[in-house]
Amino acid sequence: MEDKNLELTEHLEELRRRIIYSIIFYAIAIIIGFVFSGKVMNYLKNAPAARGLSWNVFALSDALTVYIKISMILGTVLAIPFILYQIWAFVKPGLKKHEQKIALRFIPAATFLFIFGIGFSYWVIFPMIVDFMKTITEQVGANEIYGIHQYFNFMFRIIIPFGILFELPIIAMFLTRLRIVNPRRLARMRKYAYFVLFIIAASITPPELISEIMVTIPLILLYEFSIWLSKLVYKKQQEEDIEVEQEFSSAD
Repeated sequence: MEDKNLELTEHLEELRRRIIYSIIFYAIAIIIGFVFSGKVMNYLKNAPAARGLSWNVFALSDALTVYIKISMILGTVLAIPFILYQIWAFVKPGLKKHEQKIALRFIPAATFLFIFGIGFSYWVIFPMIVDFMKTITEQVGANEIYGIHQYFNFMFRIIIPFGILFELPIIAMFLTRLRIVNPRRLARMRKYAYFVLFIIAASITPPELISEIMVTIPLILLYEFSIWLSKLVYKKQQEEDIEVEQEFSSAD
């Protein structure tokens, strides 16, 4: 009993240490992000989606709030590889050798997909939604006056969830590799997954059907891509299992 309590205490101490490391690194990354927030903000203001918009602040803290949000996003991008490594280092003792290699291999892929998801949503999805909103505004004959905080908050609500959701393929591959899920199970969950993705799309877009569909379609394609990748990993696993069986048969 004492050994178990000691082991649990050591695990909790290790977890606390990894969390502290992650928080410290994330804080440093946010500070670095804050240094570059001004340049990033100017770039985003001059991007095609924002071109022609008039910029206004409706509260004294609006500009500072945008600076802080941009710095947090930049800090997140910088800190993700380090945080993922800390997670890997914590679970490493409980993994087998081949599982350790698999988990470590997925860290750069997860980082890339997060950045790619943000980029895809910003350069593809977000401009489509903005153009659609501008068209509706013109049709009702309203004047376009945007607050800088409202604009960036609307943008972040779309691009950040996309960055997270673009982890779906890597999660599907990772769980398949560890034999927790398989492509057949993912396919059977398809209708439930579609429903959840539609709910997510509805929560991050304006309350109208067109924008929700524009966001839902790439998310559905992403889920289907995850199933396809899971099939590739599963097929490779079956081939490896056959090779192992043949080795045992020949040994006998």
